Amino acid sequence: MTTPVPKPAPKPAPKPAGKPPAKTVATVRKLGISKGVHSGPQRIIVYGPGGVGKSELASLLQDVGISPLFIDLEDGTRFLDVSRVDPIPETFEELRESIRMAKDVEGIDAIVIDSLTKAEELAMNFVVRTVKHEKGKPINSIEDFGFGKGYTHIYEAMLLLLQELDAAARAGKHIIGIAHECTANVPNPAGDDWIRYEPRLQSPKSGQNSTRHRIKEWCDHMLFVGFDTHVSEDGKAKGSGSRTIHPIEMPTHWAKSRLLDEPIVYERESAEVWQEIFKS
Repeated sequence: MTTPVPKPAPKPAPKPAGKPPAKTVATVRKLGISKGVHSGPQRIIVYGPGGVGKSELASLLQDVGISPLFIDLEDGTRFLDVSRVDPIPETFEELRESIRMAKDVEGIDAIVIDSLTKAEELAMNFVVRTVKHEKGKPINSIEDFGFGKGYTHIYEAMLLLLQELDAAARAGKHIIGIAHECTANVPNPAGDDWIRYEPRLQSPKSGQNSTRHRIKEWCDHMLFVGFDTHVSEDGKAKGSGSRTIHPIEMPTHWAKSRLLDEPIVYERESAEVWQEIFKS
């Protein structure tokens, strides 16, 4: 009986002819050296309680010769005579597109985001709509990502927003971001903890993926606008209705400024803080 001879294995299909795809190489700009003070656009955060006059304060930029364009996400400027993007952006994509459009508008000196707190809500909705769960599970809320992963996605989305604002600043526009306030616990290694006012933006206890900390690092000025209060002898807090703009950090509030070092009384229709920031 004749043993059958095994057939040879089929040869692999020939690879298609042609050159392999070229690798993308980052373009390196020609670098140089500059010296001296730069008087470029300012990045400013204004935050405080509702009704303290944050939007009104931003509108007073006009009194120092700076023309603002409001991206008014909360319709809070409807009683102010200002220029605004119309209609109101309703999604995170529309917000980013509004910034790109405003960047190229002639005669506009500053872009005002009113408010960053609302912008972060749009970023959360954007994440829920567009980011898939790593295991393919349906996503209906930010908590569905599990273990705080959704808040990492929000932080990354807000970084995209900062990139848009940085591009607008490079195009010569001042950036004003308005935010609501919240109270935050402050860990104190030297003694008892305390609470203070900070912008109402996400900030996990771990300190990682904190939009609040990233924006404080990013801006040139963080101004806390607060109502003035004092504690009477009976231990009750009382106020006179006066307001103060705080550019320096204190135990009661977050703040910073590269130019200002003293609180400024915020009187109605007073643009003193803008005169101090933009006087040069």
